[in-house]
Amino acid sequence: ILRSRVLENLLRLDMMFFKRYRKGELISRCTNDINALQSIVANIIPDFLRELITAIGLLSVVIYQSPTLAFFALIVLPVAIFPLVWFARKLKKYAKITQEKNSDLLSRLSEIFSNIEIIKVNNAENKEKLRFSKENDELSKVILKSVRVTSLTSPIMEIIGSFGVSIVIIVGGREVIHGNMSVGTFFSFITALFMIYAPIKRLSYLYGMLQTTIVASERTFYLLDLKPEIKGGDKRLENISDLLFKNVHFSYESGKEILKGLDFYLKKGEILAFVGPSGGGKSSIVGLILHFFRRNSGDIFINNHSIDDFSLQSLRSKISLVTQDIYIFNDTIAQNVAYNEEFNENKVIEVLKLANAYEFSMQMGGIHSKLYENGKNLSGGQKQRIAIARALYKNPDMLIFDEATSALDNESEKVIINTIE
Repeated sequence: ILRSRVLENLLRLDMMFFKRYRKGELISRCTNDINALQSIVANIIPDFLRELITAIGLLSVVIYQSPTLAFFALIVLPVAIFPLVWFARKLKKYAKITQEKNSDLLSRLSEIFSNIEIIKVNNAENKEKLRFSKENDELSKVILKSVRVTSLTSPIMEIIGSFGVSIVIIVGGREVIHGNMSVGTFFSFITALFMIYAPIKRLSYLYGMLQTTIVASERTFYLLDLKPEIKGGDKRLENISDLLFKNVHFSYESGKEILKGLDFYLKKGEILAFVGPSGGGKSSIVGLILHFFRRNSGDIFINNHSIDDFSLQSLRSKISLVTQDIYIFNDTIAQNVAYNEEFNENKVIEVLKLANAYEFSMQMGGIHSKLYENGKNLSGGQKQRIAIARALYKNPDMLIFDEATSALDNESEKVIINTIE
């Protein structure tokens, strides 16, 4: 449930958040961190409560048998607190570093598998292996440090406990010799005392382990507490009749303005093209129309209403986007085309034909044939045509193409352009 809630909250966040965080780090937080939290609920907390109740019960027996000897036996406990606190701080520090290194490792793996073609074509397998080994070694070193500290906890507690037992034997022996305590009572006290040190030692170990999971919980609840900066309004967008950019300024980072007072007007039935160099802000305009980002200043109007007035869901339901980076899901052609819309087989076939994608779909085994992750069994042009079919299937009021025909041959491009017109 917690993992689902974390993902649900992440999906609500703005695109700027996903630009700041690496995929591997988010995957690590949704898996490794929550697995650590599961260990708290499933193992650490039940064990901690059991040992605590056992320790309290045995402590009561010890005090009942002889309050004086109990005082000498437990006088060493305050001394044990100092190393225990020091160990806990160390373990928390190492746990934080471990979680961060785990995120780095997953990010590196994600990068390797996403760019495997580039790695192979540049004979960079050895380079990537060395980079991964370096980060893996760093993680291993931190884990070893954490293990050393955890392993020290038990011996330290035993050494401190042995001083308490020694004092009790000396004081208790004198009490028995002087006749102030019977041998049976003394042995009963010693037995209870030996029994109490086991749960206390276990509690100290569990307290150290708890520090590791506290770090995971902090990282997890940080994600749960994040709120989207762009929430949209309450107004429902029924249709798009016109779009107006009025003196719009925008930047991803302060001091590096991408759009500087942009003005343009577009009404239904018109085609508007932006031409310019890479980094000129074309994709940024797309992001602002879809309300992925918050503009610095200026206004964006749809149907003479500010874009801020409309709910994000109704706004994006009226717009289709085809980008140069094509997103293909590990599902059938039909489900990729009808993504998040009501499925209609005839409509899927119709838009595949419009996108000049029906013929190769049939060659692959039909519209219900499976596509691999990221469309690895498709060519670049085929992926773009699937994406265009997906955009057309949505039947939007506004179609946005961000260099969407860059991977198409001339013949396919002409067909798609005719479809768009």
